[in-house]
Amino acid sequence: MRIVVQRVSRASVVIDGRVKSEIGKGMLVLLGIEEADNEEDVEWLCSKLSRLRIFSDENEAMNLDINQIEGSFLVVSQFTLHAMTKKGNRPSFIHAARPDTALPLYHRFLSRLADLSQREVLSGEFGAMMDVELVNDGPVTILMDSKRRE
Repeated sequence: MRIVVQRVSRASVVIDGRVKSEIGKGMLVLLGIEEADNEEDVEWLCSKLSRLRIFSDENEAMNLDINQIEGSFLVVSQFTLHAMTKKGNRPSFIHAARPDTALPLYHRFLSRLADLSQREVLSGEFGAMMDVELVNDGPVTILMDSKRRE
């Protein structure tokens, strides 16, 4: 399971010209699920994410977590995070999970993140064509992979 975390001052998801979800200060999380992922991957990532100290304190040091700034999460499913580009020029998505595997893990990720963080967790729509708009605050962008855990 891979995520791209962006610290944002605002972010939104638009589907078919209509705003599906929007947040102010918080984290935009792009979530990629692969066939090998399971409940342990959800637990590890949500635990790390709910305590991730990437928000600035009064000294402009990244010392605050999402609870301390009273922020929100916006989670967007993105299978392209598992793109393989080793061969040729067209990405392969062979490791990206199929919907029957990914959808339950996606919903579990949303609910577990809300449970652990005690913050609002909004989302895009799994499998939909979405326009994601954000203002990256910093910019701060962090990559996390539950298989690498670094």
